[in-house]
Amino acid sequence: MQDKKPDWLKIKVRSSKEKSEVEEILKRLTLHTVCEEAYCPNLMECFDKKTAAFMILGNICTRNCTFCGVSKGNPSIIDKSEPWNIAQAVNELELSHVVITSVTRDDLPDGGAAHFADTIKRVKEKAGKITVEVLVPDFSGSFKFLNIIVSASPDIINHNVETVPRLYPEVRPMSVYERSLKLLKYIKSRSRCIYTKSGMMVGLGEKEDEVTNVMSDLREAGCDMLTIGQYLAPSKNHHRVIEYVKPAVFDRYRETALRLGFISVASGPLVRSSYNAGKFFNKTGSI
Repeated sequence: MQDKKPDWLKIKVRSSKEKSEVEEILKRLTLHTVCEEAYCPNLMECFDKKTAAFMILGNICTRNCTFCGVSKGNPSIIDKSEPWNIAQAVNELELSHVVITSVTRDDLPDGGAAHFADTIKRVKEKAGKITVEVLVPDFSGSFKFLNIIVSASPDIINHNVETVPRLYPEVRPMSVYERSLKLLKYIKSRSRCIYTKSGMMVGLGEKEDEVTNVMSDLREAGCDMLTIGQYLAPSKNHHRVIEYVKPAVFDRYRETALRLGFISVASGPLVRSSYNAGKFFNKTGSI
């Protein structure tokens, strides 16, 4: 296990008026963010820019992924006012691009798809020209539920494969690699107007050729955008960090992904699925 973080992963602790404003809005509207729930290392930077990645359907997940810092257990009742509250927060923060994700809710009949769609609709009604990106779970492979989200016409549908297939049993034991690929491919078959995006973590014990193979699989599924970042264990009870991947390796991954045909690639130690997502969407190539 890697104990000491290298210099390129060290983050300066800071506070600001903008960060406090974001925290006040979230508290007043009783909203969750993946930034807080998943212990994102970029939280201070993003809040300082008055941006946040909203997490709907509560803050307790029904899956048992060993890499994730989000709480696991019996989820709470869905807050029906959440779509309106997120739309209000987006309006107050004056966002031009919003990321909406969720915990996985295997306990719900539709996996939370209708709630996702309602949130997309309310945000677009309230915020006008905003671009909407959703980071969705796999809905246990149900295209019927995925269609509900596609029909709501988000600009980007993101679904992370997270890691290489060999590591799924220990990292994502309740998920299926091939199912995630089918989900991304199905989105493209339903709408050529929606961009698809996926992301993965490195440092979990994967090999470089395995990462390249995942990139190829994603392109085969029609995936347009890719993010690659360093895995950081949320606690000692989570999957351990096997390696701190050097920045030069992330550069190689970026170059390989662009050669394979991804239109946008973000690859770096502190890259996360929603990090600089608006800039990522509006820029062809790499960031």
